[in-house]
Amino acid sequence: MQPPVTNLDDPSLYLNRELSWLQFNRRVLEEAQDSTVPLLERLKFLAIFSANLDEFFMVRVGGLQQKVTAQIPHGSGADRMSPRVQLERISQTVREMVAAQYRCLKDEVLPALEAKGIVIRWAEALSGDDLRYARDLFRREIFPVLTPLATDPAHPFPHLLNKSLNLAVSLRQPGNAEPLYAVVQVPGVLARFVQLPSSDLTRNGTEGPLCAVVPLEAVIKAHLADLFPGMELGEAVCFRVTRDSEYEIDDEGIDDLLRAIEAQVKARRRGHAVRLEIEAGVAADVEQFLTSALDLDPEDVYPIRGLLDPTGLFQIYALSGFTDLRDPPFVPAPVASLAQATSPWAAIRGRDILVHHPYESFAHVVEFIAAAADDDRVQAIKLTLYRTSSDSPIVRALQRAADRGKQVTAVIELKARLDEERNILWARELEKAGVHVVFGFVGLKTHCKVALVVRKDEDGTMRRYVHLASGNYNPQTARTYTDIGFFTTNEEFANDVTLLFNHLTANTALPPMRKLLVAPSRLQTVMIEKIEREAANARDGKPARLIAKLNGLLEPAVVKALYRASQSGVKIDLICRGICSLRPGLPGVSENIRVVSVVDRFLEHSRIFYFENGGQPEVFTGSADWMDRNLSRRVEVVFPIEQPELKARLIEEILKTTLADNVKARQLLPDGTYCRVAPAPGEVVVRSQRRFLELAEVGTRPQLAPPTPESDPTPALTPAPESPRRTRAKR
Repeated sequence: MQPPVTNLDDPSLYLNRELSWLQFNRRVLEEAQDSTVPLLERLKFLAIFSANLDEFFMVRVGGLQQKVTAQIPHGSGADRMSPRVQLERISQTVREMVAAQYRCLKDEVLPALEAKGIVIRWAEALSGDDLRYARDLFRREIFPVLTPLATDPAHPFPHLLNKSLNLAVSLRQPGNAEPLYAVVQVPGVLARFVQLPSSDLTRNGTEGPLCAVVPLEAVIKAHLADLFPGMELGEAVCFRVTRDSEYEIDDEGIDDLLRAIEAQVKARRRGHAVRLEIEAGVAADVEQFLTSALDLDPEDVYPIRGLLDPTGLFQIYALSGFTDLRDPPFVPAPVASLAQATSPWAAIRGRDILVHHPYESFAHVVEFIAAAADDDRVQAIKLTLYRTSSDSPIVRALQRAADRGKQVTAVIELKARLDEERNILWARELEKAGVHVVFGFVGLKTHCKVALVVRKDEDGTMRRYVHLASGNYNPQTARTYTDIGFFTTNEEFANDVTLLFNHLTANTALPPMRKLLVAPSRLQTVMIEKIEREAANARDGKPARLIAKLNGLLEPAVVKALYRASQSGVKIDLICRGICSLRPGLPGVSENIRVVSVVDRFLEHSRIFYFENGGQPEVFTGSADWMDRNLSRRVEVVFPIEQPELKARLIEEILKTTLADNVKARQLLPDGTYCRVAPAPGEVVVRSQRRFLELAEVGTRPQLAPPTPESDPTPALTPAPESPRRTRAKR
């Protein structure tokens, strides 16, 4: 038997955060590479892959570059990888993945889409009506919006917006050999793709849908002579700049948090450049012009062999029609106890209610807040807002409630990354309506998802109705993210939630809680205590088992607790969608730990924590991952699910089915790479998200016992086999 490793601080026991995140984005890319995924869905995954990379460079790479400049020798993570080595590994990995992305796009997805009637053309290939249409459109709608910007001693290099698409143009005055350079920004206010008249034509001699589009930048490039009359045009190349968008707020001297965040958001638009994407094969002088103007090194330049900025492909994904090229549509199912009740109050008074989004409708949450706004018996509404939609019905309901004279409090997180401007706008609109708007704490993000409605019920009782969740109050993302919502009138929950809001609004000390585990106060401590209890039970020969479904695992103290539990014999399954710094399968350290990641149609976002507890299982859900930011730098809430049938549903239906996934699950290997899990010969094929859709399609499913073992093909909730069948994921 391998002796247990005693030094759990050894950096070799930990995976690097940034490289682990890139592995997650590789799994997104694999969905685009999967020929069994519908074509437009593959296109969507290519766009998501690019959008993810944009945020990664904006938030993570800029910080690493600053650390290299400051000559910081070691990384801040438990792996201790130096910032310089991290940047080198990131560059190598990103270049390899981007090359695979464009092979997939050009060699597989675009040809297959063309065969189905969706064609991307280039301006130089246009003829006939298409050419005339593009020319007329340019003169009528595009040319008036463009601003050609020369660069010379009198005209400094312009400040280009973050993630904007641009053209760099080399020019010459007639009779002058000295090259000049100019920049033309591709207008973000115009659609990225221009639909052509040939969309109405037949294809291959047969009738059928045909959508022919040309990229906006290609139309502009073809008409540059109109922008630079009298000049000799040289090379024109597309390029794109990504800027550092991370910021820090100094806790000292902040008198107005809203104004401080506004100032930081404005400054972020002028953040230093961290990446230059440019058409491959560009002339050396044009590349030198751009890298010098943007103060970038050659290693920050990413040549692209194809369409720059594939996030624009979302426009093609959103085309009407082509239903056979998409995932089958679905309508989130209503929850019977809510849908059949005379009011949400009657339903929630009757029992605790669990909702599994997006399979079950988020409309119940919207209706809960809307009913509170319109009900004369409701006295007060309190709610946390981290991210919400651009036209949020929940925000509108809060405004309506305030207009009706109710006490309404909204705790808005201004520092929700990349949603700051939207949240500032909502904060001002809510304040105008009379809502008490609170911005939480300077040094902490308020990430918990909590709503409280105080109502004087028909029997004269002043009752508190509580909603807790793992996901945001955002009706748009609630259709694409998997999350858990929970309604209750339990007095202990209601008391805790009341104390939590007082803590958030009055900045008072957080009193002891009966039900809620709140970060940064007690959550990490309690989670580690529960992990250590499983280890002690295993050593004592008692039942010991641990399952955690989360989005990220990074906190070293938690990882070490999991390592110690594994060394004690606890079987541990981690369903970790994204970053995971824990190395599973290490002899003497983590051979009892399995880590899987499910990437499929919906973004896995729910958090569920299962502890065997010596045969008396405990199950928790909530807003927090086991990341240092969640446990130490955010206000988070994790809470127990105690009603037996709801607890059984989380364990037997959601956790069990997810662990049984052998279609969209990938298993983490000790070296940090992932391999796709495949069914063994004769094993039932389980695609967890499809199974949840099937359960929802049954109709208004009861909130009672889960499927019986006889009707359920998924395996019992037991430790994973030592050598699961798997296939290496495409690289």
